[in-house]
Amino acid sequence: MSEVASRRHHVGYALEAKKVQSFLQISLIDYAKQRSIDLVQIDVSRPLIEQGPFDCVIHKLYSDDWKKQLDEFSTKHPNVPIIDRPELIDRLQNRVSMLEVVTQLQIPLENETIGIPKQVVVNESIAFQNLDLKFPLIAKPLLADGSASSHKLCMVFDHDGLKTLSAPLVLQEFVNHGGVIFKIYVAGQHVNCVKRKSLPDITQEKLTTLGGTLPFSQISNLSVREEENSNIEKAEMPPPSLVKELARALREAMGLNLFNMDVIRDAADSGRYLVIDINYFPGYAKMPSFEPFFTNFLLDVVQNKTA
Repeated sequence: MSEVASRRHHVGYALEAKKVQSFLQISLIDYAKQRSIDLVQIDVSRPLIEQGPFDCVIHKLYSDDWKKQLDEFSTKHPNVPIIDRPELIDRLQNRVSMLEVVTQLQIPLENETIGIPKQVVVNESIAFQNLDLKFPLIAKPLLADGSASSHKLCMVFDHDGLKTLSAPLVLQEFVNHGGVIFKIYVAGQHVNCVKRKSLPDITQEKLTTLGGTLPFSQISNLSVREEENSNIEKAEMPPPSLVKELARALREAMGLNLFNMDVIRDAADSGRYLVIDINYFPGYAKMPSFEPFFTNFLLDVVQNKTA
């Protein structure tokens, strides 16, 4: 066995307590250990530069102090990959810049197209009066920084609903997509796509009976559970070529290694795929066989020292 393959690699991680609990499962720690990867928790109460040695650092912290610590660490250890650079992650904390990159991609596809739903940024409430969008709409906080408020999304059915909203926010046209969403997980060169339950379709007839706004948590009540389960089972996965090319193109365009995309397929056009959200360091543990998926990514990084 070569020295590179036999030596143990120390991967430092800096995550909030909630993220540690959901992601650092015993199954992942044990699987990584068996493959010479030791996951070491970084003590955020101490200077990072005093800790280690690390072969790689992964993180999901956003404070200015943490960014400064990463800069100091990189200056002292320029050959230790930081997954990922804070200035690149920042793009995903704004729901406008998050999706702008998708509109600039050049992906060679034969029968499909990839885009984003029509959306606008509303910075002042008065702008609600001059929207060139069709109802229903999805209202999303402008910031996607992981805070409780950033997750407060709702569906807007009419102009009366708009009057209850507070700017700044993003308004996005809702596209019927059969109640199924595709989550594409990316970890470096490793890509996996799973399908999950999503918001039910809203027909024009149904829209006439709805008004105001409705939080996402209540929208699922508009459909029948048995119908939802059937939709998920019957839903055809996106072509592997589309999944692979979209992941590659976004990884290169954003310079990020750890993210996932929420993708829907237009119910009115089976070849039209729309990216509606991109999340940094998502819930990998929700994905089947996430242990080898993530461990193999870490092995790529520590053995090749590339990120």
